[in-house]
Amino acid sequence: MLYRGCFILLLVVMLAGCSLPGLASTSKDTLKIGALGTSESQILAEMLSILIERETDATTDLVTHLGSSIVQHQGMLRGDLDITSTRYTGTDLSGSLGMDPITDPEKALNIVSHEFKDRFNQTWASPYGFENSYSVAVTTDFAEENNIETISDLEAYAGELRFGVDNAWINRKGDGYEGFQETYFSFGEVYPMNIGLVYEAAANDHMDVVLAYSSDGRIKEFDLKVLEDDKRFFPPYDASPVIAGKVLEQYPEILDITERLHEQITTETMQELNYNADVKLMSPRKVAMDFLETHDFFEDTDKGEK
Repeated sequence: MLYRGCFILLLVVMLAGCSLPGLASTSKDTLKIGALGTSESQILAEMLSILIERETDATTDLVTHLGSSIVQHQGMLRGDLDITSTRYTGTDLSGSLGMDPITDPEKALNIVSHEFKDRFNQTWASPYGFENSYSVAVTTDFAEENNIETISDLEAYAGELRFGVDNAWINRKGDGYEGFQETYFSFGEVYPMNIGLVYEAAANDHMDVVLAYSSDGRIKEFDLKVLEDDKRFFPPYDASPVIAGKVLEQYPEILDITERLHEQITTETMQELNYNADVKLMSPRKVAMDFLETHDFFEDTDKGEK
C-alpha cells in the first residue's frame, strides 16, 4: 500500500507539471533561430543565441543551412522559426515584399521595417552595421598602383580589363550588367563564372576586376579591395535580425540585445569573421564567442554561458 501511495503521489506531481528536486525544469521556452547556409548567417545566429541564453530565461535552438531568405521568411510565417539572424534589406524588399529595388539605404530600411511590422507582425531590428551586397573588387596592388578607390576610378582602364562575374548576375534585370553599363561603363571582356571562383581568379591574375560579395572572407584571403559604389548602383543589402512579434511580447529584452549589436559589425569586421570561419575553419560558435568577449559584451553580466 505504501508503494502504491508513493506511486499515486508521484503520478499526481507529474500530471501537475511540477518538477521534483534534481530533475531538469521544463519551464523554459526554446526559441528557434534560423540561419542561412553561410558562415556569416550562422555566426550571427550564434551571437544571438549566446546573448539570449545569458540574458533571458529562454533557451535557443539553431536551425541552420536554410536555402534562402524566402525559406527563412516562410519559416517565420508558419511559426517554425522565432528569429532569423540575417535578413538583407535589398533581398527582402524585392523578395518577401515584392517591391521594386531602392538604392537609398535609409529609405530601404524604413520600408522593410514598416512593412514587416504591418504585414507580418515581425520586427526588423536595427542593422548590425555591415552589408553583404554585390560589389566590384580589384587586387590591392592594382588599386594602390593606380590610385583606385571608387568604381568610377576604373573607367579610364575599363576597356582593357577582364571582368569576372557571377553567372546569374550577367543577365540579371535591374542591378545586373546591363544596368551597370548604363550607370557606369563597359569592360573590355566579361567572363561569367561561379561566384566562388572569382576571388582566386583575381588573385592569380586571371581576372583584373571581379564581382564580389562585400562581406565575403575571401576578400581578405586573396587581398582584394572592394571599391566604393560612388554612384550607388547596387541596392543596399544591410543585414539585420528579424524577430516574431509574439517573441518580443514574452521577451522584450531581446530587442535590447539586438540594439547592443547595432552598428557594432562593420563590413570589414564581417569579412574578418567570415575569414576565421571559412579559411581558418573555426566553428561559427567559436567565432561568435571570441567577438563578443573581445568587444566586452559580457562585462555587465555575471551569468555563465549555458
